[in-house]
Amino acid sequence: MTQQQALKILKSGKNIFLTGSAGTGKTFLLNKFISYLKKLKIKVAVTASTGIASTHLNGRTIHSWSGIGIKKEINEKLMKKLVRNKRLNKRIKETEILIIDEISMLDADRLDLVDRICKKVKNPFLPFGGIQVIMCGDFFQLPPVSQDNKPHFAYNSSIWKNTDIKICYLAKQFRQNDSEFINILNKIRENKAGARELDLLKTRLHRPIQLSIKPTQLYTHNFSVDRINNYELSKILQKEIIHCMISHGPKNLVDLLRKNCLSPDKLKLKIGAIVMFVKNNFEAGYVNGTLGIVIGYNEDKYPIIRTTSNREITVLPAIWNMEEYDKVVASIRQIPLRLAWAITIHKSQGMSLDAAEIDLSKSFERGMGYVALSRVRKLDNIKLIGINQMALEVSPDVVEKDKEFKKLSGLNHTS
Repeated sequence: MTQQQALKILKSGKNIFLTGSAGTGKTFLLNKFISYLKKLKIKVAVTASTGIASTHLNGRTIHSWSGIGIKKEINEKLMKKLVRNKRLNKRIKETEILIIDEISMLDADRLDLVDRICKKVKNPFLPFGGIQVIMCGDFFQLPPVSQDNKPHFAYNSSIWKNTDIKICYLAKQFRQNDSEFINILNKIRENKAGARELDLLKTRLHRPIQLSIKPTQLYTHNFSVDRINNYELSKILQKEIIHCMISHGPKNLVDLLRKNCLSPDKLKLKIGAIVMFVKNNFEAGYVNGTLGIVIGYNEDKYPIIRTTSNREITVLPAIWNMEEYDKVVASIRQIPLRLAWAITIHKSQGMSLDAAEIDLSKSFERGMGYVALSRVRKLDNIKLIGINQMALEVSPDVVEKDKEFKKLSGLNHTS
């Protein structure tokens, strides 16, 4: 299905699951749809299962929007208390369309909770109380955190099973144009990656990448990343310039934005530092994940970055908003960069990386290898430090469900 076909279905008023492999432009399409709704003054609530994903859409987490927080279960007494909350009640009552991005990381119990709360506030007889819901994501991405190590995906929820959800499956790949690499990623998605795919990936073991800038290292754990970035910056014998984040709005909302913004509160830069853009700005010439090196500053001390394609960009501050319908309720302003000697696989979700050095020898979760590899534009720009068998595996349950989604999307297309 093309983006144009999917957009037409999104405008139809139906409950929808928008999906497709990594790099098919799901978030791009969502932003296009959100802009369309705002022009029509339709009250759309923009949320995501993770804070990082919500910042790409100027939204908030679904947990915050619905009032469920970290709870997995809510008894009737607590439900009544939630519904009596005036701000929450008004927010849900006014919502005509609810968008939930990165649905793969929202578990079934919490999606059912969102449905229950919406029904309590609006209409008890309609799914999500009559709000049109657009869920977006790819279940091959990182799964929801679970206590029993068995992911309870959103599609296992009662509301998903008992609601007519139209499937929009995007087919065109925008991130990669390397056919051999796309084939490897597709084989991993089908759980059919075998000796041939492993051998092709192993051709990148300890192989240097032909780039003017050292590629970003992708790690499974956060502590490695901060240590590496701080150490590498300390080695550069240049003057350090610090850019401090500026914020507006209630402290609780600003804190949520700060916590989930990939640019730090205090961005420490030096000439020679390797950095990564963390926001899309097509006009300025960068996207979320573009790699570069600091080569100087302009008269206002804003950094000048040379990218891997030898383009020089003077980086001006960007704004991340948290919006409620057409009103900005909180905002932060910062240079849209982060140090990029290293980043975690989790924080790289949604990025298009020019190059990466990846250690998949410690992959401990199905889908982790796919998420890491699919961030990068082409195979030749990956340097593998190690790889294990788990890195080639995805959930068999998701593979079967994905076949069903593809089939249903085909039916939607013909109807």
